[in-house]
Amino acid sequence: MSTPDLLYSDVEDDLRATVRDLVRDHCPPDSLIARADSAEPYDLALWRTLAADLGLAGLAVPEASGGQGASAREVALVLEELGRGLAPVPFLGSAVLATSVLSRVAAAEPGEHPTALLRRLADGSATGALAVSLATLPDAEFPTTVNAESLGDAIVLDGAVTTVADASVADELVVPAVGPDGPGLYAVAAGAHGVTVSEAVSFDLTRRVGDVALRRAPARVLATGETARTALREGLLTAAGLLASEQLGVAQWCLDTTVAYVKQRHQFGRPVGSFQAVKHRLADVWLSLVGARAAARYAADVLAPPEAFEPGSDVEVAVAVAQSSCAVLAVQAAEEAVQLHGGIGMTWEHPVHLYLKRAKADELALGTPARHRAALATPANLPPPP
Repeated sequence: MSTPDLLYSDVEDDLRATVRDLVRDHCPPDSLIARADSAEPYDLALWRTLAADLGLAGLAVPEASGGQGASAREVALVLEELGRGLAPVPFLGSAVLATSVLSRVAAAEPGEHPTALLRRLADGSATGALAVSLATLPDAEFPTTVNAESLGDAIVLDGAVTTVADASVADELVVPAVGPDGPGLYAVAAGAHGVTVSEAVSFDLTRRVGDVALRRAPARVLATGETARTALREGLLTAAGLLASEQLGVAQWCLDTTVAYVKQRHQFGRPVGSFQAVKHRLADVWLSLVGARAAARYAADVLAPPEAFEPGSDVEVAVAVAQSSCAVLAVQAAEEAVQLHGGIGMTWEHPVHLYLKRAKADELALGTPARHRAALATPANLPPPP
């Protein structure tokens, strides 16, 4: 196994600067409150720029399928910057979850439907969502809440899925369903007859989730059998590993903003940041962040090569370590940010509460830290936690 490269390359630094400048110009932190209260919680103009103009929706999709041919490292870097800015765009649902699953389907069994849909998501002409609960653990059993039925040459789906990330703005849904031939993945147009997407009440005001109901909804088969099962598991595992970078970005913003605030906030004639107790609390966050960054970068590096999921790969260990580290860090950094901002940190007008809500929501997404630590036991040859 080659030595992982945890440092950012010059190309990655350029990509970081581009995304950070774009997010800062379109949705500075002060504007997030107003957007969260509005009828349009997502910034679809920013999403079009990211997805279509910059080509970030298909960053890790092969060029032959209409993507940029980059790797998970670049996707992780984009997620880190979107997490830093809490950018209200459906990047996780479309460019990570749906695209990761479709890429594996297209690689395993190239076909007209998966390749065409992947190309549409990659070039930004459509937005997708993977119709599984955002809380699904990567090694969970294949979902059974949706059934597929053949009606002559047509296929229809019946069932429901709750808390689907970015479902409310999706044009296409990638739906796991169980049919006569076992598990399968199906494409369903979000606007088709029999499809209802209801926006659910989300704790995270900058990432919406929706409940999807399917009643005799027309579908196109993407993959069946073991291909569908493997594509879903590997896609969810990829998304969990990349989500760690988003959590890293959330934590970095919280730390940077809090350090800047305690430097200029005075009490008893001195900056609050000069008090030893405050220094120690921020130092603890910084130390946790250094370790979590290494874990997130390692997960992205392990996920980057095409052979990431071959036998003997370290991908399961890397993802479990990254998620169990970064999820805890993001919550720790956000809680400290709220407390060390004092009275203003408790107000609705300051955006720090949005970062705490994203951190807490991400802690539940794609498996809690405790479940990832439990999943870590088997590949690491450790006894499971009591």
